[in-house]
This record gives sequence, structure tokens and C-alpha cells, in this order.
Amino acid sequence: MPQRLSRFFIVLISALLLSGLAFADSTVNMTFIGPGGNNGGGVYTYPYNFSINGGPSTPLICDTFDNEVVSGETWTATVSNLLSGTGLFGSNPSDYKAAGLIFEGITGGTINATVGNWAIWGLFSQNAINNPFYLSSGAGTLASQYLIAAASAPDSAFSGLVLYTPVAGTQSWGGLPQEYIGYGHVSAPEPASLAMLGMVLLTLGAATRKRFGVQAAKN
Repeated sequence: MPQRLSRFFIVLISALLLSGLAFADSTVNMTFIGPGGNNGGGVYTYPYNFSINGGPSTPLICDTFDNEVVSGETWTATVSNLLSGTGLFGSNPSDYKAAGLIFEGITGGTINATVGNWAIWGLFSQNAINNPFYLSSGAGTLASQYLIAAASAPDSAFSGLVLYTPVAGTQSWGGLPQEYIGYGHVSAPEPASLAMLGMVLLTLGAATRKRFGVQAAKN
């Protein structure tokens, strides 16, 4: 019986700890801290720094050239798998795959952040393509290369990449915010979860003391 009880508490504690994770298809609160400083063509590029659910600064990349955000702006976003087909641009697996590969190249240090961000914008925006910087920087060539690579890339190549898609009407400023690509993150557990976890630990401690007390009495 004590062994069964211990296993039950271990499972329960694990479930409570996992409740602090931001899984795909969840909803999070976004606060735009500000851009990281890179820019090209008169536009800030990756990284865009965010606090997600009140957590520490997290760098994300924007895929939405035609929308605008301002520092300090807040909104609600849905978190979904990069290839879920539920982003702002609908079911465009080739474009999202190319964007994911470019983002991985940026974070891996093999693609210039500014050129890579412009290449991603060009996948989803004709306005970005028409911007002189798109061609002069080589972003157009980069986008074409990665569209070809995306055609043969397995879904496993995009493991961990998620979309942060804004929920219309939740923004604190202006029109619909931008959509962002990033890696799945861990947020702080909710206070209620922490309180319940504390109760579980206290109960587990009491059960453990009782178990060893019984064993001592038998010896």
C-alpha cells in the first residue's frame, strides 16, 4: 500500500509540474518588450523580444511584414505547431516549412538574421517582395533556396517550432498584431498549481513519516 501511495504522488506531482508548460494549441499572454536592434531596409528584424505569460525575455521571429506592433503592446496568442495549418496564412506548409528552416539557420548562426527575416517576410507578403532591400540583400535568393529545401524536408526537421498567432481584438494597441515563430517555451506554474503542489508535498511527507514510523514500531 505505501508503495502504491508513493507512485500515486509521483504521478500527481509530475502532472502539476507539467501544468506550467506552454504546449501547442494553448493560449498565452504576449508582451512585446522591444526589438533586439538588428534592422535592414529601415525595418527592425530578428530578434523581437517578448515576455510570455510573464516569463523572462524570449526572442521570436516575425513572419508578418504587413502588420505592426509597438514596444509594450500586449495581446493574447494561440500556440500551435509550425505545420498545424492554423497560422495567419492558413495551410501553407511549404512556406511555413521554408520559414522554419530559415529560422533554424538564423538561430544556428549560418544565416544572417536580417537577411533571413526578410526572406521569411517575402514568403508571406508581396509588399516585402516589392521592397528594394528584399532583392539587394539577397533575401529573395535565400527564400527561393529554402522553398526548394522545404519540399524534401521531413516533418521531424521542425520539431519544437511553434507559431504564436495573435487573437484578434485582444491587442492593447492598433490593429491585428504580428505572428511569430519560435521554440516551445516553459512558463512559470500558476499560483494555484504551486499551492496544490505544496499541499501534495506536505501530504507525501506525512505519509512517508507514517510509513517509517510503522516500520520502526515493528523493529
